[in-house]
Amino acid sequence: MYSYLQGKLVSKSPTEVVLDVNGVGYFLNISLSTYEKLDSSSSQIKIFTYLHVREDALQLFGFATEAERDMFKMLISVSGIGPKIAQGILSGINTEELRTAFQTGNIATLTSIPGIGRKTAERLVLELRDKLGKIDIEISTLPTSSQQLKIRNDALNALLSLGYNRTTAERAIRQVLKDTDNKELTLEVLIKQALHHTSK
Repeated sequence: MYSYLQGKLVSKSPTEVVLDVNGVGYFLNISLSTYEKLDSSSSQIKIFTYLHVREDALQLFGFATEAERDMFKMLISVSGIGPKIAQGILSGINTEELRTAFQTGNIATLTSIPGIGRKTAERLVLELRDKLGKIDIEISTLPTSSQQLKIRNDALNALLSLGYNRTTAERAIRQVLKDTDNKELTLEVLIKQALHHTSK
C-alpha cells in the first residue's frame, strides 16, 4: 500500500517514530538500526515502509534503507517469526552482518541476538540462506570472514559485560571497523579501540 513516506520527523525513540506528511502524523515502528540513521536535524526525511495487516490491527513499520525492509520481509516469511521479532532481530544486528550470518550458517552470531534461541536461528538459516541473493547489499561493508564476525560478537559481549549499553557498544565497534576499513583485528585490539571510542 505504501512504498515510502517523506516528511518531517516529529518525534523518535529507539523503537518508533512519528512522521508528519502534509499535516498527517504517521506512527511507524522502527528498528534500532533505523533509529541511528535518522537525521533529526533534517527538514525532510524519507522512510521506506511496510504495512502489516492483522485481523485486529494495521501496523506500519519504517526502515532507513530498502535493504533493511527487504530483510524484514524475508524474516517474517519464516514460520514463527512475526513483525515484532523481526524488528528485534534487526535491532540486534545490522542487515549486512545478518545476511553474512545466514549465508555462513553462523548460529553463534544469531543466538547472540536477544530473543533468538538455537532452534529459531537454525530455522532462519535453513529457510533464508538460498533467498539472500535477492537483497542488494554493499558487499564492501561486510566483515571479511565468519571468524571476524565471531570476534565482533565477542567484543560486543565484552563491552556489554563492562556495563555499556548495546547501542553504545555497537556504535563503538562499527566506528572501529570503519576507521580500520574492516581489516581483520584481534579480539583484544578491537575491544581496546572500541573502549577508546566509548570514552569520547
